Amino acid sequence: MKQRLQKCIAQATGLSRRKAEEVIAEGRVRVNGVIVSDQGTQASLLDDVIEVDGEKLKVPDQSHYILLHKPRRVVTTRSDPEGRPTVMELLPAEFQSLYPVGRLDFESEGLLLLTNDGNWANELMHPRYEVEKEYEVTVKNPLHPADQRKLTQGVRLEDGPGHFLSIRLIRDTTYSVIVGEGRNRFIRRMFSALDNEVSRLVRVRIGRLGLGSLRAGDFRALSDLEVSSLSFSQKRQR
Repeated sequence: MKQRLQKCIAQATGLSRRKAEEVIAEGRVRVNGVIVSDQGTQASLLDDVIEVDGEKLKVPDQSHYILLHKPRRVVTTRSDPEGRPTVMELLPAEFQSLYPVGRLDFESEGLLLLTNDGNWANELMHPRYEVEKEYEVTVKNPLHPADQRKLTQGVRLEDGPGHFLSIRLIRDTTYSVIVGEGRNRFIRRMFSALDNEVSRLVRVRIGRLGLGSLRAGDFRALSDLEVSSLSFSQKRQR
C-alpha cells in the first residue's frame, strides 16, 4: 500500500516526519531512480525503490520497542561529534538500529523510549496528541504558591508562552511536574524564567508508561500492551 513518502522514510529510518520532509526538500531522496522533492509524493517500501543519500531503504524486519533508564551526562543521539557517551552505547548489538523517541538533555535522566518503528515514534512526538510526560524536578530554591500558579497558568519564553499541566511538591525542593509538550529544555527554561535553577531532572512517566524500579543504564523491552497503549492510530481503529 502506498503512503506519503515522508512516512515511508520515517518508518524505515526512525527519522521524525519533519526531518524526513527536510530530507525530501533538500533533494536527497530518489524514488525509482528519480529525485523527488514533492512532499505529497506517494510511495511504498515494498513496491518502490526509495533511496536516501544513495542508500536504498528497507522494510524493517521486526519492530523493536525499548524502555531505557538514561543516566545523567549521556547524549540522546546515535553518535556525538564531541565524543561524549551516547545512549546507543548502553544497548547490545541487536538494538543498534533503533532511534531515540524524542530527547532528554545531557544532564537529565530517566525514561527514554527507543524504536525502529518510525510511525509509532512520530505519533508519540506529534504535538497534536499532547502525550503527558511526568518529571521529578529538584530546584535550587523552594517555590512560592504564586510561582506554582505562574508555571501552570503561563510563563513567557523566547519561543512563545509555555505552561505545566500540573506541579506539586514531593519533598523539600523536589516537585512532580507534568507537561504535554516537548520543546527543547522546556522545563529548565520555565524555572529559569522565574530565576530558579534545576539541579536534577528525572523523567518518570510517558503516558501510562512508568520508569518503575529500572536502574540507571538498564533497559527492557516493552510488552505488546504497553506499545499499543501509546499507539494513537490503533486507538482510532477500535
